[in-house]
Order: sequence, then C-alpha cells, then structure tokens
Amino acid sequence: MTEPSTPLHLVSLAELHQAQQRIQGTAVRTPLVAFAAEGVPAQVWLKDEGAQPIGSFKLRGAANKILSMTPEARAAGVITYSSGNHAQGVAYAAWVAGIKAVIVMPRNAPAVKRAATEALGAEIVFVETASSAVRKLRAEELAAEHGYVMVPPYDDPAIIAGQGTCGLEILEELPDVDLVLVPVSGGGLLSGIAAAIKQQRPEVSVIGVEPELAGDARESFLSGRLTEWPAELTTRTLADGLRTQSLGERNWQHIHAYVDNIVTVTEDEIRAAVRAIYRGAPGRADSDAAGLVAEPSGAVTMAALLFHTTALLPFRRAVAVLSGRNVEPALLEELVGGAAAG
Repeated sequence: MTEPSTPLHLVSLAELHQAQQRIQGTAVRTPLVAFAAEGVPAQVWLKDEGAQPIGSFKLRGAANKILSMTPEARAAGVITYSSGNHAQGVAYAAWVAGIKAVIVMPRNAPAVKRAATEALGAEIVFVETASSAVRKLRAEELAAEHGYVMVPPYDDPAIIAGQGTCGLEILEELPDVDLVLVPVSGGGLLSGIAAAIKQQRPEVSVIGVEPELAGDARESFLSGRLTEWPAELTTRTLADGLRTQSLGERNWQHIHAYVDNIVTVTEDEIRAAVRAIYRGAPGRADSDAAGLVAEPSGAVTMAALLFHTTALLPFRRAVAVLSGRNVEPALLEELVGGAAAG
C-alpha cells in the first residue's frame, strides 16, 4: 500500500487516556450488548453509542476538543459544519461548557437531527448544497469573521482521541475481543478506535464498514491513495451519516497505520441490519439487544457481520460498533415494520 504523503502526528495512547479522563461527566460509558446473530460463527456484542446523551458517538470527540480549549478560546464560541450527529455533539458540549455554538448544515439534513441541534441552543446556518467542501468553506468564513474556534467533524487530533475512547472501553470490558467493526465516513471514529486498540492489542482485527454507494474509503484503502467521491454519488445512500466524500488526511494516515481492511455493504443489507438489531436475533427472544435502535449509518457493522462473514474471518469474539440511533421515526417504522408499533 502506498504511504500517505507528509506524515502527521498519530494520537498516542497517553492522549487517548487523557481524553477519557477529560470527557467523563459529559460523554457516558456506553454498554456492550450481547447479540445472537444467526449464521455468524462467533460471539457478538454491539457497542451501543446510541446511549450517549445525543444518541451518537460524536459527543466524545466534540467534548474532548471543546473541553481541551483554553477559557479564552472557548469564550469566542465554536463553529462546525455537519449534517447532524456532529452538530449535536458540538451543540451539547458547548452547552455543557456554557459557550456559543454555530452549526453550518445542509438544508436537506434530517429533520430529527436538525431539531435536536436547535433544541440544544445552537445557531444553525444553512447552505443549499450537500457538498462537504461548501459547508466547510462557509464555516471557515464565519470563523474568520466572528473569531469562532473551528471544531472539525473528524480531521483533528483532539477529535480522533475523543472518538478513540470508545475503543478504550471495548478493550476494558472485553479484553479478549479479536474483531472490531467500525462505521467509516470521514474516518474519525475508525481512526480513533483503531489507534486505541492497535496500540494495546495489535493482533485484534479492526475493520471499517461503509455503504457501497459511498465507498470512497474502501477505494482509498485498496488503491493506497486518498480518494474523493462527488456528493451526487455519496448522497445516494440511506446512511446519511456516512455520506462524507473523502476521509480526512489525518484520519487516512491513522487508517493506513492501524486498520486491517475496509468492507462495503449494500442498501438492502443495511435495511436488513436495522431490522435485525431492532428485533433481536431471529428466533431468539432472549437476545439482550431486542428493541435496540440503530440508525442506518450505525447498522452497517451488523450488515457486515450478517452478510459478509467470510470476508471477516477468522474471529471468535466480535464487537460491532453502533455509531448512533438518530433515525427519523417514519424511516424507522418503514425499516422495522410492525415491530416499531410497540
């Protein structure tokens, strides 16, 4: 695989543990939930990041970034660009810190995520395009005009370290895990978790999962060159949180250093995984995971376990990270059918 150009700092284990201490009391330690998956020849646990106060892992990185700032920097307020979950993470962490948060968001962002962000007191600035570059540019313009501090969605060492605390928790609770599956979009969660796990247990397999319709990370991984897909391609996927057009440069370097593989899943497989997670394993009423909600972006890891087991072997104890639960109620009803009625 081709080495990324201009090597950047990779987060250390010390930075990960510092982040873990820093975000205590803002982000929560999420549970590992046992899941009996029919046809999967291993024990499976779901790391339920939907249990975070904002329903997503994004609070970890946002809290670490904001809480690591000086009081003077915080006083200026913070800004980011996001279609939903990172927006809520920044808004919540800013609310905890008692500072202003501004979010640049595409007009077509899911209503449930937009409403949750507004409820946390953030100011939302809309752009009319789904392009990540346009959102970032507008946020940079506002930061320069008003002095806000940027809280990037993924390409930042404090964000990576914050997301990596999820990996620390996995090893603390299940030290003999041998496979960890992580959703990948911009790469903050995958790079952080991979750094946390590989610096302690390099023999554990860490694999990223993304939709086929937004497969830029897999293309980058296979080619050895950071690849960008146009927004009109990535926005086709149901997994709205995984529509980022490219990995961040710093995330790409962490992935190159620590990740074993990236696999893709289809839209039908994502839908089936959301249903399986909600209903529990088929025919297994005793599944701890029955009734668990995962948004499509969070369910891609279960889709990989259910439909691409041979690509993941060998493994005996697997953790699938469910990155969030913020799904539109109507979409959830569509995906799980009558099971949602109760």
